[in-house]
Amino acid sequence: MTRRTMGRTEGQADAMELVRIGYGNLVSASRLVAVVGPDSAPVRRLVQEARDRGSLIDASSGRKTRSILVMDSDHVILSALTPEEMGLDGAGPLRDRAKEGDRTL
Repeated sequence: MTRRTMGRTEGQADAMELVRIGYGNLVSASRLVAVVGPDSAPVRRLVQEARDRGSLIDASSGRKTRSILVMDSDHVILSALTPEEMGLDGAGPLRDRAKEGDRTL
């Protein structure tokens, strides 16, 4: 995962972890709840419900959706990158949160 800090030094505790989701778009790793594939019917319903309530963000830049990110704010984000291409393949801060006992993943 690419680590970006918002005007802070690398060692500061309040540095924001950002995840590249493709085509110049970033999301906060601390707000990310789940990354799922787009193929199952429940996920497609989740996307349609988010579209209906106005909380769908299409960050795929017109390309095929290869992963769907669910945020803690109930926003649903479409990405053209796979979790591996985003650096979310079980490494980094999401893995660290799971080790610490955070069950929100």
